[in-house]
Amino acid sequence: MASAEIKLGEGWRFRAFLASVAFSALGYLGVSLWGGWNEVLHAVAAVGFFGTAIALGLSLVNYGLRFVRWQHYLQLLGHPLPPASSLRIYLAGFALTTTPGKAGEMLRSVFLKHHGMPYSKSLAAFFAERLCDLIAVLILVAAGAWRHEGAQPIIFGLGAVLILGLALLHVPRWLRGIETWVERLSKPRLRTFLVSAIEMILHFRRCFAFSTMAYAILLGLIAWGAEGLGLYYVANWMGGEVSLTEAVFIYAFSMLIGALSFLPGGLGSAEVTMIGLLLLNGMGEAQAVACTLFVRLATLWFAVVLGLLALPRRG
Repeated sequence: MASAEIKLGEGWRFRAFLASVAFSALGYLGVSLWGGWNEVLHAVAAVGFFGTAIALGLSLVNYGLRFVRWQHYLQLLGHPLPPASSLRIYLAGFALTTTPGKAGEMLRSVFLKHHGMPYSKSLAAFFAERLCDLIAVLILVAAGAWRHEGAQPIIFGLGAVLILGLALLHVPRWLRGIETWVERLSKPRLRTFLVSAIEMILHFRRCFAFSTMAYAILLGLIAWGAEGLGLYYVANWMGGEVSLTEAVFIYAFSMLIGALSFLPGGLGSAEVTMIGLLLLNGMGEAQAVACTLFVRLATLWFAVVLGLLALPRRG
């Protein structure tokens, strides 16, 4: 990645990262004070070193399985990379995962461009990954939604939109119509942009052939289920009595609400949702706050740290 060296401390990347860190730090401090600072620290201490190692290990399972899927996309699109180089590029994207919709992870496209992969293909892989994650999380939510009537309209509505979108993706007629219209455009810059967008959609569609989609969603289910398992362990170590099914639902639903909020990394919305659901499951206020902050540090912010370590350095 020597030819693709980009400093995080330059331009919008640095500003986006600082803004997300400042925003989350203030939010986490406020939530901790609300839950009672001493009680929160006591609950976190109950997890201990062994529990922390397990939580971080389950997060690594999540990242590892998603990387396997990413490698599959790169190979499918005709640009396989050596595992070591590809892993570093993939992890580097996590440095900006706290941007809205994780859009900052498109930083990978900049690195992949230096390996000969056009933006139309790398962005297709990025959006395919996002969509498969959304589908996997939605399935995990649906598996536990029978106990939560309030969540069911969100599941059915979003599920219907996804099914319709995937169906349209495999109907070539509308795309051919757009191509015909683009060819008639007189503005060259707009025409070039739209041609690139169509190329990306075509590559994106290749990622959703049935066998590829089934494999990608299966990896997503295991990956996000692993982090839900982490919440289960942490909640029970802190004195809660949350079942595994309920813990996976709480984690997945919190991630879904965070994604739909389009806030940076789901910050705020995901935490509030997780705390509220843990309270509904009988956890005390301090324990619910501590559990939520601990899990988010072991998942979201652990990924950010790994991303920063993976970013190339100059000099």
